[in-house]
Amino acid sequence: MKFSEMPYTRPDLEKIREESAKTLERIRSAATAEEQIEAYLAYEEAQKELSTAFSLAYVRHTIDTRDEFYEKESDYIDEISPAIQELDQKIDTALLESRFRPQLEERFGTLLFKNLDISVRCMKPEIMELMQEENKLTSEYQRLYASAMVEWEGETLPLTKLGPFLQSPDRAVRKAACETRGRWFDEHQAELDQLYDRLVKNRDAQGRAMGYRNYIPLGYDRLGRNSWGPGECAAFREQIARDMVPLVARVKEDQARRIGVDEMKFYDDPLMFPDGNAEPQGTPDDILAAGRKMYHELSGETKEFIDFLYDGELLDVLSKEGKAPGGYCTDFPLYQAPFIFSNFNGTAGDVNVLTHEAGHAFAFYRAARKGYLSSLMNPTMEGCETHSMSMEFLTAPWHELFFGPATRKYEIGHCESSLIFIPYGCMVDEFQHIMYEQPELTPGQRNEVWLKLEKKYRPWIDFDNLPFYSRGALWQQQMHIYMNPFYYIDYCMAQTMAFQFWLASLENREEAWEKYLAFVDQGGTRTFEELVTGAGMKLPYAAGCIREIGEKISRWIDGNPL
Repeated sequence: MKFSEMPYTRPDLEKIREESAKTLERIRSAATAEEQIEAYLAYEEAQKELSTAFSLAYVRHTIDTRDEFYEKESDYIDEISPAIQELDQKIDTALLESRFRPQLEERFGTLLFKNLDISVRCMKPEIMELMQEENKLTSEYQRLYASAMVEWEGETLPLTKLGPFLQSPDRAVRKAACETRGRWFDEHQAELDQLYDRLVKNRDAQGRAMGYRNYIPLGYDRLGRNSWGPGECAAFREQIARDMVPLVARVKEDQARRIGVDEMKFYDDPLMFPDGNAEPQGTPDDILAAGRKMYHELSGETKEFIDFLYDGELLDVLSKEGKAPGGYCTDFPLYQAPFIFSNFNGTAGDVNVLTHEAGHAFAFYRAARKGYLSSLMNPTMEGCETHSMSMEFLTAPWHELFFGPATRKYEIGHCESSLIFIPYGCMVDEFQHIMYEQPELTPGQRNEVWLKLEKKYRPWIDFDNLPFYSRGALWQQQMHIYMNPFYYIDYCMAQTMAFQFWLASLENREEAWEKYLAFVDQGGTRTFEELVTGAGMKLPYAAGCIREIGEKISRWIDGNPL
């Protein structure tokens, strides 16, 4: 079924309550394990319908945030989500407490119950109002960001359309675009400060109500982390600061020489080459056509997938007024269909959508056809991001379809920008840990923390006294900090995995693809640690992992000059 044909019906909370109560009673009164299994499988089918409705409302709202109908539906779903989560938790608890648990574990696997145990730690009725408020605050932030319009050279543009100017070969244009972007955030400083302050205090209150010292353990549980915690995360960040930051500093020195500046300024950061970064050739339709050809040739599995995606209208990638910023991949379980959302802006990022987000979509497409339970469809977030970031590199033999003679430039820029990203991502993560360890910080103190972390993770950055950036507020443009606490480090861990798959592909492309496909095809039936070791790779936070990856990439950079 095509996306435009998918019907949306508002979920009826009272009906959901009635059906949930019936399922709960079936599980509790079951005389055999088989009866409980049948009840849970029926519940799983109902969840697909509900999840599909939620996704449809979300996608259609973000495609046009001015659409009043879907704005109301989005608000309604924000309101009822905590109540539905409470109903789900009762069913999860009934399974965990089942007298037939050994038989259930034999049927569904022990990981399901480990995940359910984490899930039931995520809420209790006492925090429902706080969760509803949190949903409203994140939606308010998203609407504010989506409404962002700026004046640029006599035109009024969505903030997202500044992308090409931020990467202009003309230094004055880059600086002006950077100032224009920062000006919007400065003009909305009070709103942004207040929204984040309310979010931090709200989440802190949730954590304390759940019996924790702060929000951090609850935040980890809500990401479903089942094989590592804050200790491993901190060890990973320290490896990055010790072993990768010096490599990135060297990359930034090379960049400065390439673009011909004596001192790198913040607005020079996005420009990788003096004549401009590699840009995709042709129109958006040309880029999409090249994407289809790429996946037709990559493998039989990806050919089937990309035809399903395109023929089903399962992507919306053009930037337009009223469209929410950013990009994501979601899914409609009822139709076993993924969906890609993005904002093309004429940069290489447009191609990354067809590799990164398509990596997510491909993984869901494969897992959805293997009959996994919905709760075992996806691994934890760092595993999901491994799907997407690895696809960016495993499609390298086809990048020429998008970039033509600029392909080499793109490959070098992609490798270097991926390296550069990891310290930034770790900075975002450490910033969030500090914010939730010290929820009483003022907006000014939060900015001071950010500037201190800049020196640790990006010592080469010079903000050149630009107002928004030099006061330490740059973090406010990172949507994850407001909307998805502690998620960002998953990108960093996944990037180290993507580098490992890429380096393996340089030695044997077919073998690397088979390892990747095996990683993807297990969905969420294994923990991240099991997926990594099963693929013969190193855990990102294992001692020496970052140093080894860095040395190999450094040799590749030295051996592949432009």
